[in-house]
Amino acid sequence: MDIAFTLQPWHWLILVFLFLGAEALGAGGFLLGSAIAAAVVSLWLWLVPEMGWPVQLLIFGIGSLLFTLAYWKLFRNVNNKNDSPELNNRALQLVGRTITLEHDLPAGQSRLQIGDTLWKVESDRNISQGCKVSVTGHRGMVLLVREQV
Repeated sequence: MDIAFTLQPWHWLILVFLFLGAEALGAGGFLLGSAIAAAVVSLWLWLVPEMGWPVQLLIFGIGSLLFTLAYWKLFRNVNNKNDSPELNNRALQLVGRTITLEHDLPAGQSRLQIGDTLWKVESDRNISQGCKVSVTGHRGMVLLVREQV
């Protein structure tokens, strides 16, 4: 039989490591399903050596699709959990902070200097200069402030 039409289990194992190497470069989990499918085909081909290459490619294609969908549905959110959800969310980091106003803050949306950043803030009433305000929450990148009593 021609070598071009004879796929061996080690061919699929090489493909497994190629997919895992590409995944390590930052595919975001997309290539894990294909790597698992290639491993399954390699194992199946080792158990049933007379399986033809069209069947192998069919199993690989269906397996890649199923394993990739399973990863996206079941395991993708596990990678998104962290111990510090506020780490890259500056607005969330400011919630609870107290600021002394250097100028009057009108009701509605305005701007307020906090640290080295000029923030959009929203207040439900006018607040005078010198009063202390607390950041009570945020709506997107707009900080919600309320006068401290």
